Amino acid sequence: MVFLTVAVIVVGALCLLNLLLTFGVIRRLRAHTERLEILGAQGVRTSELIPVPGYEVPEVAAATVDGEPVSFAERTLVAFFAQGCSACEDKLPEFVSHAGAVPGGRDRVLAVVSGEPGRMAATIDALAAVARVVTGPQADPVIAAFGVRAFPTFGVVEGGTVRAIDNDLARLPEPSRA
Repeated sequence: MVFLTVAVIVVGALCLLNLLLTFGVIRRLRAHTERLEILGAQGVRTSELIPVPGYEVPEVAAATVDGEPVSFAERTLVAFFAQGCSACEDKLPEFVSHAGAVPGGRDRVLAVVSGEPGRMAATIDALAAVARVVTGPQADPVIAAFGVRAFPTFGVVEGGTVRAIDNDLARLPEPSRA
């Protein structure tokens, strides 16, 4: 009987400790939520994460997975994706659809995929149908030339100048004008 009483007291104490820890976690989550809401209200300055329209993209010594040199002389729709980026995965089908409507086809679309090519094979395959793809070590100079630090990022480049850029594909010009 004593053993049963001790067991009930121990289980009760463990449940009380678990309850206190749960309340502590909930309080911390509320504090984090409040901080995120404040940051969201202030907004992130996009110009710190992606270039602004009018930005001159420097020449890049990189090649696509097909061995073609990367160039921005022609009007080009550009997209930047990253490994492990859930927003990138969410935007991928929308980008593939958008890129498929670009006049000039895949020659006027460039997709830059940051990460290990082996881990991004499905993404690269989906993009290769509608875009020239740059990945692996070749992607780093392109990302650096644009100064992109937010993924996904989409843009229109013509003659080496960024004409439009945003992290929301819907805010870019229509493909017929891209």
